[in-house]
Amino acid sequence: MSGFISLSPFDLALAAGFVFLAAILSFLLRLGVAKRLLIAATRTVIQLSLVGFVLKTVFGLDNPLFVLGLLFFMTLVAGREASARSRRRYAHMILDTTISMASVAFVIGAVVTQIIIDVKPWYHPQYVIPLLGMLLGNSLNGVSLALDTFLDYVVSRRSEIELFLAYGADRNEALQNALRAAVRRGLVPIINSMSVAGVVSLPGMMTGQILAGAPPLQAVAYQILVMFMLAGSYSLGATSVVFLAGKRLFGRELRLRREILS
Repeated sequence: MSGFISLSPFDLALAAGFVFLAAILSFLLRLGVAKRLLIAATRTVIQLSLVGFVLKTVFGLDNPLFVLGLLFFMTLVAGREASARSRRRYAHMILDTTISMASVAFVIGAVVTQIIIDVKPWYHPQYVIPLLGMLLGNSLNGVSLALDTFLDYVVSRRSEIELFLAYGADRNEALQNALRAAVRRGLVPIINSMSVAGVVSLPGMMTGQILAGAPPLQAVAYQILVMFMLAGSYSLGATSVVFLAGKRLFGRELRLRREILS
């Protein structure tokens, strides 16, 4: 089997032509996104280059404190991004999304790295950082979708929820339909991904391992692991953020705290 094929700066410059093609088409069709495309592409290069240098340093140091610090920083960023993607906002929302992302990273991530794969040592950056990065990067979509759906449901059907409360329902009973709708929406991306995996698309983990020279069946095994762990992370993240939002919006007085919504 052939070895790893490295890419030169010239190769990446050629690949940048695809971004310029998209920008030109946007300009010709007057889509108004050419500038945003170029800015996003520039950010991609800068951010990924910085990450590459950081990972090189962390891998070289092989220190658990640096690994935990990087994971903590990634979790904070993921929580912020999950909060920023929602159309509606409420007080302390970023705290709820960060807690949800942390539960995903440190529950699902711990099971995968410490029990299933049995990484030795437990903080091995080559395994721990990429796997938890995939968990955070993917599950934040489920968290943001679930939270957005939940907030829309609560605002649009406030009278229905308050009627449940007036007739003696507790908070969980009054919000169960909203929770179901939100978590169901949050699971849509991973269900779609699993449905077409290997048929319409070759997912990222599998493709990366094959390009790096791994045996195809071993690459498939890792991809199955990743898809299953993402299903758990989507479910846990979506459920936890909706639960936290429900407690935040309906306090002990069991009424919608409209003053904290925006």
